[in-house]
Amino acid sequence: MDALVRMRPPGAEVVRWRREQLLLSGFPQPLAARIAKDLCYDLHRLIELVERGCPPELALRILAPLEAGEAA
Repeated sequence: MDALVRMRPPGAEVVRWRREQLLLSGFPQPLAARIAKDLCYDLHRLIELVERGCPPELALRILAPLEAGEAA
């Protein structure tokens, strides 16, 4: 079996909920809309970083998923 598991895109209700949570945490609307659809980001960790004073854009960079081959 492949080590890489592909995730199904989230449903509309999940995307809406994720976007609302990001907006409530201080993410700008365009960024929140983009990240809400991407299940590669851990929403809870993103929000935690922002609540601790990290700017949303920096939180995204810190928690950005590694591309294939970058982990080496």
